[in-house]
Amino acid sequence: MKTPPMKMPKVKLPTMNPRQLIDDFRTLDPKDPGVWPLGPRLIILAGVFIGLIAVAWFLGWSTQIEDLDAKRTQEISLKEDWLNKKRQAVNLDAYRRQQDDITRAFGELLKQLPNKAEMDAMIVDISQAALSRGLKIELFKPGGEARKEFYAELPISVVMTGTYNDLASFASDIARLPRIVTLNNVKLKPRDSKQASVLSMEAIVMTYRYLDSDEMAAQKKQKSKGGNK
Repeated sequence: MKTPPMKMPKVKLPTMNPRQLIDDFRTLDPKDPGVWPLGPRLIILAGVFIGLIAVAWFLGWSTQIEDLDAKRTQEISLKEDWLNKKRQAVNLDAYRRQQDDITRAFGELLKQLPNKAEMDAMIVDISQAALSRGLKIELFKPGGEARKEFYAELPISVVMTGTYNDLASFASDIARLPRIVTLNNVKLKPRDSKQASVLSMEAIVMTYRYLDSDEMAAQKKQKSKGGNK
C-alpha cells in the first residue's frame, strides 16, 4: 500500500496595506526597534542594504570594475600578441628562406649596376651601340646625377637620326646591355619631308650606378643633418 505524498504547507505571505504601513511608520519608536512592525522593518532593512551597496560602489567598486575591464582588454591584447609571435615562430624558417632569396635577387640586380669607375665605359657602350646601327648622333648630353638610397641615376639627353629599323635595333641593343639602361620620353618625328624613311628620335637614356660605402655614408650623414634642422 502506497503512502500518499506529503503536502507542503502553504506559506501565506503577509500583505501590506499602504495606509497601515504609513500609520506604522508614524508610530515607530526609535528607541525600541524590536517592537517595530514587520513592514517598516523590511523596508528600512532594504533601504540600509541599498545604501551600503551605493556607498561601496562609490568608495571602491566602480574603480575596481574599471581596473577589471582594463585588465581584460590587456589580456586580449597580450593573447593576440602571443598568437602573432607564435605564428612568426612557426614560419621562422620560411621567413629566413624568403629573406635569403630576396638577398640573392638583390645581389643579382646590384651586379647589373656599374660602380662610379665603370660609368664612363657604359656611356661609351651606349654611343657605340648607336654608331654600330648607323645612327647619326646629333646630341649626346649627360645630365646631373640624382642620388637615391643606394644607387644614383644619370640621365643622358640624346637626339639621333636614322631609319625606323635602325632606331628599333638600337633600342633592342640598349635592352640587351649587361647593365640596366632604360629609354624614356621617346619622341619620333620625320627628319626631312624629302626623306620619309629617315626619322629623328629624341629620348632620355637613363643609366644607373650603385653608390659605394663612402657615398652611402655621406648621404646618410647629410640626411641626418637635414632631419635635425
